[in-house]
Amino acid sequence: PYGLTKPSMTRPNPGPLDGIRVLDLTRVLAGPYCTMFLGDLGADVIKVEQQGVGDDTRGWGPPFVGGESAYFLCVNRNKKSVTIDLKCAEGIALVRRLTDKADVLIENFRPGAMARLGLGEKELRAINPRLIYASLSGFGADGPMSDAPGYDLIVQAWGGLMSITGPADGEPSKVGVAIIDLVAGLMLGKSIAAALFAREKLGVGQKIDTSLLEAEVACLINVGSNYLIEGSIPRRWGNAHPSIVPYQSFKTGDGYLVIGVASEGIWRRFCQAIDRTEWADDLRFEKNSTRVENRSLLIGLLAEIFLSRSTDEWLKLLNSTEVPCAPVQTVDQVFKAPQVLHREMLVQVEHPTAGTVRMAGIPVKFSLTPASVRLPPPLLGQHTEEILESWLGVDGKEIAELKRKAVI
Repeated sequence: PYGLTKPSMTRPNPGPLDGIRVLDLTRVLAGPYCTMFLGDLGADVIKVEQQGVGDDTRGWGPPFVGGESAYFLCVNRNKKSVTIDLKCAEGIALVRRLTDKADVLIENFRPGAMARLGLGEKELRAINPRLIYASLSGFGADGPMSDAPGYDLIVQAWGGLMSITGPADGEPSKVGVAIIDLVAGLMLGKSIAAALFAREKLGVGQKIDTSLLEAEVACLINVGSNYLIEGSIPRRWGNAHPSIVPYQSFKTGDGYLVIGVASEGIWRRFCQAIDRTEWADDLRFEKNSTRVENRSLLIGLLAEIFLSRSTDEWLKLLNSTEVPCAPVQTVDQVFKAPQVLHREMLVQVEHPTAGTVRMAGIPVKFSLTPASVRLPPPLLGQHTEEILESWLGVDGKEIAELKRKAVI
Protein backbone atom coordinates (compact mmCIF):
# COMPACT_ATOMS: atom_id res chain seq x y z
CA PRO A 1 0.00 0.00 0.00
CA TYR A 2 2.98 2.29 0.27
CA GLY A 3 5.28 3.71 -2.38
CA LEU A 4 8.11 6.13 -2.84
CA THR A 5 7.64 9.62 -1.50
CA LYS A 6 8.36 12.40 -3.96
CA PRO A 7 9.87 15.54 -2.43
CA SER A 8 7.38 18.35 -2.22
CA MET A 9 8.41 21.59 -3.89
CA THR A 10 5.44 23.46 -2.39
CA ARG A 11 5.35 22.63 1.29
CA PRO A 12 2.49 24.46 3.11
CA ASN A 13 4.96 25.86 5.63
CA PRO A 14 8.68 26.55 5.31
CA GLY A 15 11.23 24.52 7.26
CA PRO A 16 12.44 25.59 10.71
CA LEU A 17 15.68 27.04 9.27
CA ASP A 18 14.02 28.80 6.35
CA GLY A 19 15.90 32.02 5.55
CA ILE A 20 19.19 30.87 7.11
CA ARG A 21 22.11 31.04 4.71
CA VAL A 22 24.90 28.48 5.11
CA LEU A 23 28.27 28.72 3.40
CA ASP A 24 29.59 25.15 3.21
CA LEU A 25 33.36 24.76 2.80
CA THR A 26 33.40 21.08 3.76
CA ARG A 27 33.97 17.86 1.87
CA VAL A 28 33.83 14.07 2.27
CA LEU A 29 31.21 13.04 4.87
CA ALA A 30 30.98 14.61 8.35
CA GLY A 31 30.72 18.21 7.11
CA PRO A 32 28.48 17.48 4.11
CA TYR A 33 26.19 15.32 6.27
CA CYS A 34 25.88 18.23 8.69
CA THR A 35 25.07 20.74 5.95
CA MET A 36 22.59 18.37 4.28
CA PHE A 37 20.82 18.13 7.64
CA LEU A 38 20.64 21.94 7.78
CA GLY A 39 19.44 22.03 4.17
CA ASP A 40 16.71 19.47 4.90
CA LEU A 41 15.54 21.79 7.69
CA GLY A 42 15.10 24.62 5.21
CA ALA A 43 18.45 26.45 5.19
CA ASP A 44 19.91 27.75 1.92
CA VAL A 45 23.20 25.85 1.64
CA ILE A 46 25.92 26.99 -0.77
CA LYS A 47 28.58 24.32 -1.29
CA VAL A 48 31.93 25.85 -2.25
CA GLU A 49 33.98 23.35 -4.26
CA GLN A 50 37.35 23.13 -5.95
CA GLN A 51 37.22 23.82 -9.68
CA GLY A 52 37.38 20.76 -11.90
CA VAL A 53 37.51 18.35 -8.97
CA GLY A 54 34.89 19.18 -6.41
CA ASP A 55 34.16 17.24 -3.25
CA ASP A 56 36.40 14.16 -2.89
CA THR A 57 33.35 11.90 -2.80
CA ARG A 58 32.39 12.84 -6.37
CA GLY A 59 35.07 10.31 -7.36
CA TRP A 60 34.29 7.65 -4.74
CA GLY A 61 32.83 4.78 -6.74
CA PRO A 62 31.55 2.75 -8.37
CA PRO A 63 28.62 2.88 -8.40
CA PHE A 64 28.13 6.00 -10.52
CA VAL A 65 24.96 7.25 -12.18
CA GLY A 66 24.79 10.14 -14.62
CA GLY A 67 28.45 10.91 -13.93
CA GLU A 68 27.87 11.24 -10.16
CA SER A 69 28.91 8.79 -7.45
CA ALA A 70 26.25 7.22 -5.25
CA TYR A 71 28.38 8.33 -2.29
CA PHE A 72 28.22 12.00 -3.25
CA LEU A 73 24.50 11.83 -4.01
CA CYS A 74 23.58 10.47 -0.58
CA VAL A 75 24.84 13.47 1.44
CA ASN A 76 24.54 16.52 -0.80
CA ARG A 77 20.87 17.15 -1.55
CA ASN A 78 19.33 20.56 -0.76
CA LYS A 79 22.55 22.37 -1.72
CA LYS A 80 23.77 24.58 -4.54
CA SER A 81 27.33 24.19 -5.86
CA VAL A 82 29.68 27.10 -6.47
CA THR A 83 33.23 26.59 -7.75
CA ILE A 84 35.82 29.11 -6.56
CA ASP A 85 39.62 28.99 -6.75
CA LEU A 86 40.79 29.45 -3.15
CA LYS A 87 44.41 29.64 -4.27
CA CYS A 88 44.05 33.14 -5.69
CA ALA A 89 43.31 36.49 -4.08
CA GLU A 90 40.20 37.06 -6.19
CA GLY A 91 38.74 33.73 -5.03
CA ILE A 92 39.41 34.53 -1.38
CA ALA A 93 37.77 37.91 -1.88
CA LEU A 94 34.66 36.25 -3.30
CA VAL A 95 34.36 33.95 -0.28
CA ARG A 96 34.73 36.95 2.03
CA ARG A 97 31.92 38.70 0.18
CA LEU A 98 29.72 35.61 0.44
CA THR A 99 30.46 35.39 4.15
CA ASP A 100 29.08 38.88 4.62
CA LYS A 101 25.72 37.56 3.40
CA ALA A 102 25.81 34.27 5.35
CA ASP A 103 24.49 33.27 8.75
CA VAL A 104 26.71 30.20 9.10
CA LEU A 105 30.09 29.14 7.72
CA ILE A 106 31.18 25.53 8.11
CA GLU A 107 34.67 24.30 7.27
CA ASN A 108 36.67 21.10 7.78
CA PHE A 109 40.14 22.11 6.60
CA ARG A 110 43.15 21.18 8.70
CA PRO A 111 43.34 23.47 11.76
CA GLY A 112 44.93 26.78 10.83
CA ALA A 113 44.39 26.43 7.07
CA MET A 114 41.47 28.86 6.93
CA ALA A 115 43.41 31.51 8.89
CA ARG A 116 46.33 31.16 6.49
CA LEU A 117 43.93 31.87 3.64
CA GLY A 118 42.69 34.99 5.37
CA LEU A 119 39.37 33.25 6.12
CA GLY A 120 39.85 32.63 9.83
CA GLU A 121 37.13 33.28 12.38
CA LYS A 122 38.55 36.62 13.53
CA GLU A 123 38.93 37.94 9.99
CA LEU A 124 35.43 36.94 8.95
CA ARG A 125 33.78 38.11 12.17
CA ALA A 126 35.16 41.56 11.45
CA ILE A 127 33.09 41.44 8.25
CA ASN A 128 30.00 39.79 9.78
CA PRO A 129 29.66 39.91 13.59
CA ARG A 130 26.52 37.72 13.48
CA LEU A 131 28.32 34.86 11.72
CA ILE A 132 28.24 31.38 13.26
CA TYR A 133 31.71 30.01 12.42
CA ALA A 134 31.79 26.22 12.71
CA SER A 135 34.98 24.15 12.41
CA LEU A 136 35.19 20.38 12.23
CA SER A 137 38.50 18.50 12.24
CA GLY A 138 39.84 15.01 12.84
CA PHE A 139 41.45 15.42 16.26
CA GLY A 140 40.59 18.96 17.35
CA ALA A 141 41.70 22.52 16.65
CA ASP A 142 44.55 22.39 19.16
CA GLY A 143 46.57 19.91 21.17
CA PRO A 144 49.47 17.62 20.22
CA MET A 145 47.50 15.82 17.47
CA SER A 146 45.69 18.78 15.94
CA ASP A 147 47.55 18.42 12.63
CA ALA A 148 46.88 14.68 12.26
CA PRO A 149 44.56 13.71 9.36
CA GLY A 150 41.33 12.19 10.63
CA TYR A 151 39.24 10.05 8.32
CA ASP A 152 36.51 8.04 10.04
CA LEU A 153 38.43 4.75 9.87
CA ILE A 154 41.51 6.35 11.43
CA VAL A 155 39.52 7.80 14.31
CA GLN A 156 37.48 4.62 14.85
CA ALA A 157 40.80 2.84 15.40
CA TRP A 158 42.55 5.55 17.43
CA GLY A 159 39.55 6.42 19.58
CA GLY A 160 38.84 2.89 20.83
CA LEU A 161 35.67 2.04 18.89
CA MET A 162 37.31 -0.73 16.85
CA SER A 163 38.72 -2.32 20.00
CA ILE A 164 35.17 -2.97 21.26
CA THR A 165 33.61 -3.90 17.89
CA GLY A 166 33.72 -7.32 16.27
CA PRO A 167 33.66 -10.97 17.37
CA ALA A 168 34.98 -11.70 20.84
CA ASP A 169 37.58 -14.07 19.43
CA GLY A 170 38.17 -12.22 16.14
CA GLU A 171 39.94 -9.11 14.93
CA PRO A 172 38.84 -5.56 15.75
CA SER A 173 36.23 -4.27 13.29
CA LYS A 174 34.98 -0.92 12.10
CA VAL A 175 31.28 -0.16 12.07
CA GLY A 176 29.65 -0.90 8.69
CA VAL A 177 29.10 2.80 7.94
CA ALA A 178 31.31 5.78 8.79
CA ILE A 179 29.44 6.20 12.05
CA ILE A 180 31.80 8.73 13.66
CA ASP A 181 31.58 11.01 10.64
CA LEU A 182 27.81 10.85 10.88
CA VAL A 183 27.64 11.42 14.63
CA ALA A 184 30.09 14.31 14.45
CA GLY A 185 28.03 15.87 11.65
CA LEU A 186 24.82 15.55 13.63
CA MET A 187 26.43 16.92 16.80
CA LEU A 188 27.73 19.91 14.86
CA GLY A 189 24.35 20.44 13.20
CA LYS A 190 22.44 20.61 16.46
CA SER A 191 25.14 22.86 17.92
CA ILE A 192 24.75 25.26 14.98
CA ALA A 193 20.99 25.35 15.59
CA ALA A 194 21.68 26.13 19.27
CA ALA A 195 24.13 28.89 18.30
CA LEU A 196 21.53 30.44 16.00
CA PHE A 197 19.08 30.44 18.91
CA ALA A 198 21.70 32.01 21.18
CA ARG A 199 22.35 34.68 18.55
CA GLU A 200 18.75 35.83 18.88
CA LYS A 201 19.43 36.61 22.54
CA LEU A 202 23.02 37.86 22.29
CA GLY A 203 22.87 39.65 18.95
CA VAL A 204 26.21 38.20 17.81
CA GLY A 205 27.47 34.92 16.45
CA GLN A 206 30.12 32.65 17.93
CA LYS A 207 32.64 30.00 17.01
CA ILE A 208 31.89 26.28 17.28
CA ASP A 209 34.77 23.82 17.25
CA THR A 210 34.46 20.04 17.32
CA SER A 211 36.19 16.95 15.94
CA LEU A 212 35.70 13.33 15.02
CA LEU A 213 37.74 12.30 18.06
CA GLU A 214 35.54 14.19 20.49
CA ALA A 215 32.41 12.73 18.90
CA GLU A 216 33.83 9.24 19.27
CA VAL A 217 34.89 9.64 22.90
CA ALA A 218 31.40 10.98 23.70
CA CYS A 219 29.88 7.94 21.97
CA LEU A 220 31.71 5.41 24.11
CA ILE A 221 28.84 5.97 26.57
CA ASN A 222 28.33 2.97 28.89
CA VAL A 223 31.49 1.18 27.72
CA GLY A 224 33.58 4.22 28.55
CA SER A 225 31.72 4.68 31.83
CA ASN A 226 32.32 1.05 32.80
CA TYR A 227 36.05 1.55 32.30
CA LEU A 228 36.14 4.86 34.16
CA ILE A 229 34.30 3.36 37.13
CA GLU A 230 35.84 -0.10 37.48
CA GLY A 231 39.14 0.34 35.65
CA SER A 232 39.01 -2.82 33.52
CA ILE A 233 39.74 -2.43 29.81
CA PRO A 234 36.58 -3.20 27.76
CA ARG A 235 36.74 -6.05 25.28
CA ARG A 236 34.77 -7.09 22.21
CA TRP A 237 31.45 -8.83 22.74
CA GLY A 238 30.37 -9.42 19.16
CA ASN A 239 26.59 -9.00 19.12
CA ALA A 240 26.26 -9.58 22.86
CA HIS A 241 26.05 -6.95 25.60
CA PRO A 242 28.51 -6.68 28.50
CA SER A 243 25.82 -5.84 31.07
CA ILE A 244 22.53 -7.34 29.81
CA VAL A 245 21.79 -11.04 29.18
CA PRO A 246 20.27 -12.23 26.90
CA TYR A 247 20.71 -9.24 24.59
CA GLN A 248 22.26 -10.47 21.35
CA SER A 249 21.80 -12.37 18.10
CA PHE A 250 21.03 -16.06 17.76
CA LYS A 251 21.15 -18.42 14.80
CA THR A 252 17.77 -19.95 14.01
CA GLY A 253 16.84 -22.89 11.83
CA ASP A 254 17.07 -20.72 8.72
CA GLY A 255 18.71 -17.40 9.60
CA TYR A 256 19.38 -15.02 12.45
CA LEU A 257 17.38 -12.92 14.88
CA VAL A 258 18.14 -10.65 17.81
CA ILE A 259 16.41 -10.38 21.17
CA GLY A 260 16.59 -7.70 23.85
CA VAL A 261 15.66 -9.00 27.31
CA ALA A 262 16.31 -5.72 29.11
CA SER A 263 14.09 -6.09 32.19
CA GLU A 264 12.83 -8.79 34.55
CA GLY A 265 9.31 -8.41 33.18
CA ILE A 266 10.57 -9.14 29.69
CA TRP A 267 12.56 -12.10 31.04
CA ARG A 268 9.40 -13.73 32.41
CA ARG A 269 7.57 -13.22 29.13
CA PHE A 270 10.60 -14.56 27.26
CA CYS A 271 10.62 -17.73 29.37
CA GLN A 272 6.95 -18.20 28.43
CA ALA A 273 7.67 -17.68 24.72
CA ILE A 274 10.41 -20.32 24.62
CA ASP A 275 8.44 -22.73 26.85
CA ARG A 276 10.87 -22.55 29.75
CA THR A 277 8.63 -20.97 32.42
CA GLU A 278 10.62 -22.68 35.18
CA TRP A 279 13.62 -20.46 34.33
CA ALA A 280 11.74 -17.38 35.54
CA ASP A 281 12.36 -18.50 39.13
CA ASP A 282 15.64 -20.34 38.59
CA LEU A 283 18.20 -18.80 40.95
CA ARG A 284 20.79 -18.92 38.16
CA PHE A 285 18.67 -16.80 35.82
CA GLU A 286 15.99 -14.97 37.79
CA LYS A 287 17.80 -11.59 37.80
CA ASN A 288 19.86 -9.89 35.13
CA SER A 289 22.91 -9.88 37.42
CA THR A 290 22.74 -13.66 37.85
CA ARG A 291 22.15 -14.12 34.13
CA VAL A 292 25.32 -12.10 33.48
CA GLU A 293 27.20 -14.32 35.96
CA ASN A 294 25.89 -17.44 34.21
CA ARG A 295 26.09 -16.05 30.70
CA SER A 296 27.93 -18.99 29.11
CA LEU A 297 25.50 -21.56 30.48
CA LEU A 298 22.37 -19.63 29.52
CA ILE A 299 23.55 -18.62 26.06
CA GLY A 300 24.57 -22.20 25.31
CA LEU A 301 21.10 -23.43 26.22
CA LEU A 302 19.39 -20.67 24.22
CA ALA A 303 21.57 -21.29 21.17
CA GLU A 304 20.33 -24.86 21.01
CA ILE A 305 16.70 -23.83 21.53
CA PHE A 306 16.72 -21.19 18.80
CA LEU A 307 18.04 -23.66 16.23
CA SER A 308 14.84 -25.69 16.62
CA ARG A 309 12.57 -23.25 14.74
CA SER A 310 12.70 -20.84 11.80
CA THR A 311 13.19 -17.13 12.22
CA ASP A 312 9.56 -16.37 11.34
CA GLU A 313 8.28 -18.94 13.84
CA TRP A 314 10.35 -17.40 16.61
CA LEU A 315 9.30 -13.88 15.70
CA LYS A 316 5.62 -14.86 16.00
CA LEU A 317 6.17 -16.46 19.41
CA LEU A 318 8.30 -13.61 20.75
CA ASN A 319 6.04 -10.88 19.41
CA SER A 320 2.98 -12.60 20.88
CA THR A 321 4.52 -12.20 24.35
CA GLU A 322 5.89 -8.70 23.68
CA VAL A 323 9.56 -9.66 23.80
CA PRO A 324 11.70 -7.14 21.84
CA CYS A 325 13.07 -8.98 18.82
CA ALA A 326 13.90 -8.53 15.15
CA PRO A 327 15.18 -10.46 12.16
CA VAL A 328 18.64 -9.56 10.89
CA GLN A 329 17.57 -7.96 7.64
CA THR A 330 19.58 -7.06 4.58
CA VAL A 331 19.54 -3.51 3.21
CA ASP A 332 17.17 -4.39 0.36
CA GLN A 333 14.66 -5.75 2.88
CA VAL A 334 14.89 -2.54 4.90
CA PHE A 335 14.09 -0.26 1.95
CA LYS A 336 11.14 -2.48 0.98
CA ALA A 337 9.68 -2.63 4.49
CA PRO A 338 6.15 -1.16 4.85
CA GLN A 339 7.14 0.71 8.03
CA VAL A 340 10.08 2.41 6.30
CA LEU A 341 7.89 3.39 3.36
CA HIS A 342 5.04 4.54 5.59
CA ARG A 343 7.42 6.83 7.50
CA GLU A 344 8.64 8.34 4.21
CA MET A 345 12.19 7.10 4.70
CA LEU A 346 12.56 6.37 1.00
CA VAL A 347 12.24 9.38 -1.29
CA GLN A 348 13.08 10.13 -4.89
CA VAL A 349 14.33 13.29 -6.54
CA GLU A 350 14.92 14.21 -10.17
CA HIS A 351 18.59 14.84 -10.92
CA PRO A 352 19.75 16.71 -14.07
CA THR A 353 22.04 13.90 -15.25
CA ALA A 354 21.25 10.87 -13.08
CA GLY A 355 17.50 10.95 -13.65
CA THR A 356 15.31 9.70 -10.82
CA VAL A 357 17.49 9.16 -7.76
CA ARG A 358 16.24 7.26 -4.73
CA MET A 359 17.65 8.14 -1.34
CA ALA A 360 16.92 7.82 2.36
CA GLY A 361 14.29 10.24 3.59
CA ILE A 362 14.31 12.78 6.41
CA PRO A 363 14.32 11.05 9.82
CA VAL A 364 12.70 13.86 11.85
CA LYS A 365 9.15 15.06 11.29
CA PHE A 366 7.94 18.56 12.27
CA SER A 367 4.24 19.30 12.74
CA LEU A 368 4.37 23.02 11.79
CA THR A 369 7.67 23.57 9.96
CA PRO A 370 8.26 20.40 7.93
CA ALA A 371 11.69 19.50 6.68
CA SER A 372 11.79 18.73 2.96
CA VAL A 373 13.89 17.60 0.02
CA ARG A 374 13.72 20.57 -2.33
CA LEU A 375 16.85 20.22 -4.46
CA PRO A 376 18.75 17.27 -5.92
CA PRO A 377 22.49 16.97 -5.24
CA PRO A 378 24.13 19.61 -7.44
CA LEU A 379 26.40 19.22 -10.42
CA LEU A 380 29.87 20.65 -9.87
CA GLY A 381 29.64 24.44 -10.13
CA GLN A 382 26.03 24.26 -11.31
CA HIS A 383 24.92 27.36 -9.40
CA THR A 384 28.02 29.57 -9.47
CA GLU A 385 26.56 32.34 -11.58
CA GLU A 386 23.16 32.16 -9.88
CA ILE A 387 24.62 32.63 -6.39
CA LEU A 388 27.04 35.37 -7.35
CA GLU A 389 24.14 37.26 -8.90
CA SER A 390 21.54 36.66 -6.16
CA TRP A 391 23.80 36.94 -3.09
CA LEU A 392 26.32 39.53 -4.29
CA GLY A 393 24.66 41.32 -7.18
CA VAL A 394 27.54 40.44 -9.51
CA ASP A 395 26.68 41.37 -13.09
CA GLY A 396 27.39 39.49 -16.29
CA LYS A 397 30.49 41.55 -17.09
CA GLU A 398 32.15 40.75 -13.76
CA ILE A 399 31.19 37.08 -14.05
CA ALA A 400 32.77 36.92 -17.50
CA GLU A 401 35.97 38.48 -16.13
CA LEU A 402 36.07 36.04 -13.20
CA LYS A 403 35.72 33.16 -15.65
CA ARG A 404 38.46 34.58 -17.87
CA LYS A 405 40.81 34.64 -14.87
CA ALA A 406 39.70 31.10 -13.86
CA VAL A 407 38.58 32.39 -10.45
CA ILE A 408 35.24 30.62 -10.92
